[in-house]
Amino acid sequence: MLPGQLLFFVFAYFGLLLGVAWVTSRNANNGFFIGNHGSNWMLVSFGMVGTSLSGVTFISVPGAVGIDGFGYMQVVLGYVLGYLVIAFVLLPLYYRHQLTSIYRYLDTRLGSGAYMTGASFFILSRTLGATARLYLVVRILQDVILDGFHVPFWLTALVILAMILLYTYEGGVKTIVWTDTLQTTCMLLGLAICVAYILGSLNLSFGDSLRQMQERDLSKVFSFDFNSKNYFVKQVLAGMFIAIAMTGMDQEMMQKTISVKTLADSRKNIIVLSMTIVAVILLFLYLGGLLYLYSPVVGVTATGDRIFPAIVLGHLPAMVQMIFVVALISALFPSADGAITALTSSFCIDILKFKQRHDMGEVEQKRLRHRVHLCFALLFLVLVMLFRWADNPSMIGIILKLAGYTYGPLLGLFAFGILTRRAVKNSWVPYVAVLAPLICYGLDVYQRMLFGAYEIGLELLLINGLLTFAGLWMISRPDGAAVGNSHAAALLP
Repeated sequence: MLPGQLLFFVFAYFGLLLGVAWVTSRNANNGFFIGNHGSNWMLVSFGMVGTSLSGVTFISVPGAVGIDGFGYMQVVLGYVLGYLVIAFVLLPLYYRHQLTSIYRYLDTRLGSGAYMTGASFFILSRTLGATARLYLVVRILQDVILDGFHVPFWLTALVILAMILLYTYEGGVKTIVWTDTLQTTCMLLGLAICVAYILGSLNLSFGDSLRQMQERDLSKVFSFDFNSKNYFVKQVLAGMFIAIAMTGMDQEMMQKTISVKTLADSRKNIIVLSMTIVAVILLFLYLGGLLYLYSPVVGVTATGDRIFPAIVLGHLPAMVQMIFVVALISALFPSADGAITALTSSFCIDILKFKQRHDMGEVEQKRLRHRVHLCFALLFLVLVMLFRWADNPSMIGIILKLAGYTYGPLLGLFAFGILTRRAVKNSWVPYVAVLAPLICYGLDVYQRMLFGAYEIGLELLLINGLLTFAGLWMISRPDGAAVGNSHAAALLP
């Protein structure tokens, strides 16, 4: 299919998103932040699949099969355990105190230092993670479509961010819930169609394809080498805490979840999400196995993030190419639109303290929110260009590594607040939260000297959280209810 035809489908799909945004943004008002607590839990759950997976999963998970087989399933099994913790520990806490920003819990339980630290680390974490995901998809669109028109990369990124701004500017969460549902549907349909076509082209049954994958060591799931970074115990534990931190302690993900009216429905949302994620990741891994079976047949030598687009856009029919591009765009937008909306919400509520600003009317707050929204979009553009400069063959590894550094302090802060009854020295909390990732960086860089053959993998997040927890313990005293806030005792388990 010609680049011009693919570009037409991109703009047609964007037009559909704008239509959805126009319908859902009417009478949004405060629904920008939590959708007026009127979101349908089934829509939220289904839409969150797209946000959880994103373009990185769409491209990187199949590509990684050539190196790690189906080993990513070890992490996904840990996700399920983490989602259960979210459903039965974190969500009741958030609903009991009717939080708009989940970091208000840290304010009431540990003080303003913990609150600002938690919100700041979320802003850092989500900004870096979302721009890394955005970069991957923009790079592919640039390679397969825009290079043919001699459009520079920076302009491609700018136009895509402008598209996202157009349909998230007014509606906020209320719009995101519906657009994510549409985008998740398109992404999963694209995935299923690509699997079906490649399997048919190989003239294999499902069982035969699995046997060939096994023969080529593409379908191995579990690693039992204790020293390996892929050791299954480490991977499952890491997956559990990744889910807890990157979903349960992430304002973007929880903003959608607590936009559901009742705790019971919100809990259903998370449990259904966990089961759906397992099924979808299995399908992505199976697709990866098929890609590596198919690549020698058509003479494709690409690996990693480049194998999927290389096969589809170089060797499959025009209709499948169109479906792939729409699915790719559908994987891109949920990770970027929700991130910009959640970052705007967190910055306005946590940093600018909209809820406490009685000196600003609704019109002034709306004008300021628009400016914040725009500033985050510009920041995304700058970071996407930095990722372009430091291109990496597998972005999923980069994203999980970044998460280990930036979500670790959030994990430690929430764990300390929930599991202990101690009060912290408020002004010292930011120093603890910054010191823990720095220690982790040292451990990571010098791990061969310190641990020999043992490799630190995704458990870096857990180590970071434990270091933060230990640091908070060192600057704390007994009786957390005496933190200086009369509501603290009610927030303890």
